[in-house]
Amino acid sequence: MQYFHVAAGILRDPAGRILISERLCDGPFNGLWEFPGGKIGDGESAVDALHRELAEELGIDVTDSQAFMDLHHEYPDRTVDLEFFLVTGWQGEPRGVEGQGIRWVAPCDLDRAELLPADAPVVDAIQQMLS
Repeated sequence: MQYFHVAAGILRDPAGRILISERLCDGPFNGLWEFPGGKIGDGESAVDALHRELAEELGIDVTDSQAFMDLHHEYPDRTVDLEFFLVTGWQGEPRGVEGQGIRWVAPCDLDRAELLPADAPVVDAIQQMLS
């Protein structure tokens, strides 16, 4: 079974919407949506990975973030440990640098956004935090 350790960011725009990005891959999750981020490299901190991944995927420089939630999820073929961060400051305008779609979604609409199964507890936590 494959193992992945991932850092992901939760960005909110001035209107309170949350940024999600489309997964582009050859696997079973192609076309689903997720909170942007990616694998934490060997010897890399989760915060450093978050900054690197959001620069690579969204073309932004993170200036402020705080830990939000850690979770563990088991898929049939992989295990994922995810560290989520609230990204409260960044420079640049987020865009799909790697050709992926991105969209801003109202928190109340996140559960209808076809997100990855591992993201469900984060959606619940975001909606509770903002209600």
